[in-house]
Amino acid sequence: MATPAERAEQGRAARKQVPRTTHAVWLPAVDRPDPVAVLERQGRDRLPELLPIRYGRMAASPFAFLRGAAAVMAGDLAAQPRTELTVQLCGDAHLLNFGLFASPERSLLFDLNDFDETFPGPFEWDVKRLAASVAVAARENGHPDDKARAAAEESAAAYRTTVRRLARLGELDVWYQRIEADSLLPLVRSARRRTRAEASLTRARRRTSLQALGKLTEVVDGRRRIIHDPPLIEPAGVSDTAALRKILSDYRSTLSEERRLLLDRYRFVDAARKVVGVGSVGTRCFIVLLAGRDADDPLFLQIKEARSSVLEEYLPGGPYDHPGHRVVAGQRLMQAAGDIFLGWMTGPQGRAYYWRQLRDMKGSADVAGMSPRDLAGYARLCGTALARAHARSGDRIAIAGYLGSSDTFDRSVADFALRYTDQTAADHTALCAAIAAGVVQAAPDV
Repeated sequence: MATPAERAEQGRAARKQVPRTTHAVWLPAVDRPDPVAVLERQGRDRLPELLPIRYGRMAASPFAFLRGAAAVMAGDLAAQPRTELTVQLCGDAHLLNFGLFASPERSLLFDLNDFDETFPGPFEWDVKRLAASVAVAARENGHPDDKARAAAEESAAAYRTTVRRLARLGELDVWYQRIEADSLLPLVRSARRRTRAEASLTRARRRTSLQALGKLTEVVDGRRRIIHDPPLIEPAGVSDTAALRKILSDYRSTLSEERRLLLDRYRFVDAARKVVGVGSVGTRCFIVLLAGRDADDPLFLQIKEARSSVLEEYLPGGPYDHPGHRVVAGQRLMQAAGDIFLGWMTGPQGRAYYWRQLRDMKGSADVAGMSPRDLAGYARLCGTALARAHARSGDRIAIAGYLGSSDTFDRSVADFALRYTDQTAADHTALCAAIAAGVVQAAPDV
């Protein structure tokens, strides 16, 4: 096994193949696919009646487009020079895929919270997607480009300094690192922002299955059922409900023994199909209501279709053949603390799914309208969380050696982010033009 000094030197040596200034470059490939064609190709095996919702949501703004266009950006990143410093990538590390959730010990943590595209790959791909999302959000909030660039640079700088800090720690110390939500409050200086932050934490703590029971269900003929809100929430139907009951036992087998026992104390009540997110719209997703001790002891689980990661087309094969297993394993590896009901299975027609809690003190930041100072602070927080996640799976010492003590990498990523913001605006315009021409159908954003 290489020594820490040798690993750091390996990282510094990687600069010869991919200098840090290279990350500033954004030049679309000569044969860059049409972004709308990429999205259409993704939609071929999705539920066709839901695709207009996806396009409608993505057309709302350049930031909304970026959220749904992980496949587009994956191809763009793959066409650029890249390091061989591999980590478990989130694969979709934009600003709104970070947020609050409860640990099994009921502490409120801040971390990555979406792993549909997770896959092993070069660390800088996640950093660039995060920085690009910061710059796109900044411009959408009306910030001048110098402020947008500065906020993007903050995300990369926080990533670099955190990796370098973690490189000096032992393995268990790194593994147990977490960002406690309450520890963030002292960082908020103004009274107004602190009040808003405290309100966000309070809202997250209230977002539980019990709260969802009152919001998502009603009693009809003495029986509790999930409220129908088409096209966003629709009855699962007899065949889908029967299938969900059947595959519950397969999912159960992927949980640890004590969590199987806990799950067995709940009974199946109702199920519905639910539209979620932006990029995920059109994939098969259900919510299931279970009841424990009595009707006032609910558990909501989300069953989401797992497909190939958008990164798989461009990177060597990963360790998991089952897409649901890939998502679950990636989440368990990257998150500081995981959902106790996280599991996977194969459903009807051989489709892969993963299961998780629908609500467990989850919350996210309201990026729209953030001031330049607030956005820069949030970008730093996300960069810190991303570095912690990468340090668990990759060679943090080699990555720290590559990044170095100067701000060369930070400034390069910020330059890329601003340039990719222009590309995102152009791609968003292309989608809107395709909608206007009738090439794709878009529903009003719902």
